[in-house]
Parts: sequence; structure tokens; C-alpha cells
Amino acid sequence: MTDEQTAVPADAARVAAAGPRRAERARQAAAFDAIGGRYQEVFPARSGQLDCGAWLLAELPAGALVLDVGCGAGEPTARQLAEGGLRVIGVDLSEGMLAQAAIAAPAAALHRLDVLDLASPAAEEQWGVPELGPAGAGSLDGAAAFFSLLMLPRPEIAEVLGRIRELLRPGGLLALGMVEADLDDAPLPFLGQEIRVSGYLREELTALLERSGFAVEAVDSQSYAPAGSAQPPETQLYLRCRRTG
Repeated sequence: MTDEQTAVPADAARVAAAGPRRAERARQAAAFDAIGGRYQEVFPARSGQLDCGAWLLAELPAGALVLDVGCGAGEPTARQLAEGGLRVIGVDLSEGMLAQAAIAAPAAALHRLDVLDLASPAAEEQWGVPELGPAGAGSLDGAAAFFSLLMLPRPEIAEVLGRIRELLRPGGLLALGMVEADLDDAPLPFLGQEIRVSGYLREELTALLERSGFAVEAVDSQSYAPAGSAQPPETQLYLRCRRTG
């Protein structure tokens, strides 16, 4: 059998798998539409996230272009970076969260977009954001992804990290927030909704980032108990990374 013949079933399998994966991401976005402003109430203090935002502001010149991946309600990152003089693009799949972000960070350019479509033709063809498609390769000075990638299964986390890397210039920065946990696509009740989450132990997460083309310059951790929630305290990881190559 030739290479061309073997490639067809593999491509067909990827296409078949894309439908359920996209439907699950849309379901999670609808869950966050329903959660609305309660998310801000449960996570009112985000010192680790603010510290990473301060790192981006210190490292990047005024006017640098940064992407907030899964920007949510725009607090605190999109607002912090835009008010600090950076040009901010925020993307999220939840229309409700984007509506809140428009109020919190009016200077940011906000777009509804599936993060799996970053650096792909779908960014322009489906979502109308050509600057985040192939034409935008190497155009970003920095990116932030705080607790957005944990909503994906592990294979998709690795895929999105690769797509973020494509959009970053060589030496571009990535600030990443994740929950430390040995989980892959596990169901979790949260504020009356069911979401699915993934996580890594810090050594595994560092190794994943290095395989994805990033140098991890610092890893900080904090124990955080969501306010007014029955959820137990979680260990939050904050990583400061730089694109290699």
C-alpha cells in the first residue's frame, strides 16, 4: 500500500474526531455562559496571575502585541495588559464571557474563536480573524493562557501550545496558568455546571512545554481555595516561558 493510500484513512479519522471534540468545547463554552459573573466571585484574588502579567509588562515594550488565550471575562489579564500599554487580542469561545471582557478591557480586540483553530486557516475562514491564522505566524510578542487550556484533553493542550508557538516570534513570551493535578479530561462539578478538566504534575508540565518549543524560566505555585465554593483547595502553577528557536 502506498503512502498516499495510507494517508486517506488517517485524514478521515481526524475529520471524524473533530466533530465530537468541537461539540464538547462548545458545550463547555455554554457552561461558562451560564456561570457568568459567578466565576469572578469564586476567584476574586489572583495574585499569581497578576504577577505573571507584571512580568509580561516588564519584559515587553509598550505597543507589543500579546494574545490572551481563553480571556474569559477579561479580568485581570486583558485589562492589566491593555492598561499597561500593550496591544491585546483576547479570544474565547464563550459569548457571555466576551461580553464581560468588553466591559473590563475595552481597549482589547476581542474575538470569539476556538483555540484549536489558532494558527490555522479556520481562524480566518470560520472566525474572521486572519491575524491569528497562518498569516499571523511569528507576529506575537507574547501570549497568556491562564486556566483556559485545562479545559482541554491533554492531546489538545499539546496541540494548542504548538499553535501558540507558531504565532509567537522567536523569543516570544508565554505566561501559563494551570492547576497541578494528574488528570485527563475528567468531569468536575463547578458552580452548578459540569466541566471537564485536565492537569499535569509540575515536572510533567515543564517537560511538555519544553517538547512544545518553550524554555521554562520560572515556575511558581500557590494554594488557592475558591471563595464560597465546596471545591477543595487547589495548587495553581504559574509558568513563565520563552519560545525557543
